[in-house]
Amino acid sequence: MELKLGTRQAGFMDGIYVPLITPFDAAGSVDFDALHDLAGSLLADGVAGFVALGTTGEPATLSEAERDEVVAVCAKLGAPLLVGAGGSGTDATIEAVRRLPSGVTAMVMVPPYLRPGPAGVLAHFRAVAAASPVPIVVYHVPYRTGQALDTPTLLELAAIPGVAGLKLAGGPISGDTIELLGAVPAGFSVLGGDDAVISPLLALGACGGILASAHVDTAAFVELHAAWRAGDVGRARPLGHRLAGLARALFAEPNPAVIKAVLHAEGRIPSPAVRLPLLPASPEALAAVARFRELHRPARF
Repeated sequence: MELKLGTRQAGFMDGIYVPLITPFDAAGSVDFDALHDLAGSLLADGVAGFVALGTTGEPATLSEAERDEVVAVCAKLGAPLLVGAGGSGTDATIEAVRRLPSGVTAMVMVPPYLRPGPAGVLAHFRAVAAASPVPIVVYHVPYRTGQALDTPTLLELAAIPGVAGLKLAGGPISGDTIELLGAVPAGFSVLGGDDAVISPLLALGACGGILASAHVDTAAFVELHAAWRAGDVGRARPLGHRLAGLARALFAEPNPAVIKAVLHAEGRIPSPAVRLPLLPASPEALAAVARFRELHRPARF
């Protein structure tokens, strides 16, 4: 059977996942009720699942008790859940994944800062996956880790037992990206993590995306995924162009400040606050998102 553009065998995960923000109330405490309600609204708009304690959730600014409660709130929703776990050291990462509740998937970043090289990265993930009670999704984000991995190394990661997927946030699409998406084993999930280029990644065969921008205009991101899965280029291409522009506006300042400002302006979270060292979004950034959405509002018939 001839495959349509943008289709591929479904992997371990498929669809649009939202790396949840952590809402704060006016006093600066985590608002767990707002987190629950926000996640519920995203589910109603069709997202496949969530990431808790991803970069968008500001986990480095949360206490251990706050992080545990964020995971507990998200787990109660019953949707597929990835949880950001670990750091630079292998032993600490193993300890973190062992603390996760059953039924979740651990999202583990390529070791940042230390830059152990491809062989060290592979040894790290072999050790973590062997010790982990839950599946592992590798988070490859070179502009944060300082270490880019080539296609052969990424394919070796995909072959490690217990490694079920890859969040790919490598920046602009290159020949290496195309080679990787054409060579990953059946059942292995590659999910785009660079919001502005999710449409071409889906066209090339990515299973879905982990997209902070999907807090906003959620149903449109879900529709984009469905359009590429169906091979409906005429529907997917203009929608992808619009959502790429939205993503750029939402990432004009450090994530998740602008997204939080938009959600607060819409009355969906109680405060736009972020915790230091992040700063709140500027009024200009919020206004730019509003202007973009008004100029590119979908036609209604």
